[in-house]
Amino acid sequence: MTPAVKLAVVRDDARAAQAASDAWAASEAAREPLAAREVDRHRVRLVVIGAAPRLERFAALPELLRRGDLVVVNDAATLPASLPGRTEDGRGFELRLSGPIDAGRLFGVLLGAGDHRTRTELRGAPPPVAAGERVTVAGLPATVASAAGRRVELVVRADADALWQALYAAGAPVQYAHRPAPLALWSVQTGYAGRPWAAEMPSAGRPLTWDTMLGLTRAGVALASLTHAAGLSSTGDEGLDRALPWPERYEIPRRTVAAIAEARGRGGRVIAVGTSVVRALEAAAEHGELRAGSGTATVRLDASYRPRVVAGLVSGLHVPGESHFELLSAFAPVDQLRAGLALAAAHRLSSHELGDACLIVPA
Repeated sequence: MTPAVKLAVVRDDARAAQAASDAWAASEAAREPLAAREVDRHRVRLVVIGAAPRLERFAALPELLRRGDLVVVNDAATLPASLPGRTEDGRGFELRLSGPIDAGRLFGVLLGAGDHRTRTELRGAPPPVAAGERVTVAGLPATVASAAGRRVELVVRADADALWQALYAAGAPVQYAHRPAPLALWSVQTGYAGRPWAAEMPSAGRPLTWDTMLGLTRAGVALASLTHAAGLSSTGDEGLDRALPWPERYEIPRRTVAAIAEARGRGGRVIAVGTSVVRALEAAAEHGELRAGSGTATVRLDASYRPRVVAGLVSGLHVPGESHFELLSAFAPVDQLRAGLALAAAHRLSSHELGDACLIVPA
């Protein structure tokens, strides 16, 4: 390609990116610039974010990465985190777990009247509860250990077997108002899910099927995992939502730390599948060298943050105003993110937890 042709291509790419960015800016007035339907995990499309965004099939991910790269996934299984409850005087509520179950202790938020057809922020206020009060959750007796507005900690008065049986019998995954029918628990699991730690699905990994993972290994891209307790995306309380994501537990195996060191040693990039993986790895390296083990991710990422471990990211589609959009801006300029969203909107791609995806990798 001659220098003149190269210059023409660069100019065309720049014009395309600017046009897409302008289109997104114009579409921001729309309440729903992206679709909100569920996409079959085998048919997810992928917006490649860059100077000139382009659209690919998610299944083409092995072709979009480099030999020697390392893909890190979150293997947390999704809990049946939506649990029916009742106060001692018979008033109903929904408890949404916000993290893993710890020795019979349930941490979460309370919601009031409404069901999955009602947007979380439009749900009725829950009945007030106070520390020491007795309630019933998933048919089991429990005591309120602490309460701060909608946030509660409950202690279930049952053994571990009875608690887990009740959760899976009475509970359901967190539901989304944009879906016409309730979600089944199996439909919000990744293909490699392990420990039930996630309050909501680590959804960036949903389209990462075994076929695609096999394609990655055949392309010379390694795979590793960690476990991160992905939390709630919404609580129904504006003040609580502004603080999302909350501190979340993670555990990083030694083999994953070793795989990251090996990838970097051969010049490969660490590609996180999901923002929960980013938070775990960046938190584990916050005070120096990346270390294996357990911890709590409190780091908040935005356009001013410079990632220490993660070079690239596979994520769902998130729009300005969402906490996840701020995290994406740590990996790409806002104008490139907006250009990618404009392209997604033009092709009627779907956002939300069960929708399409994006890929951000360094050039």
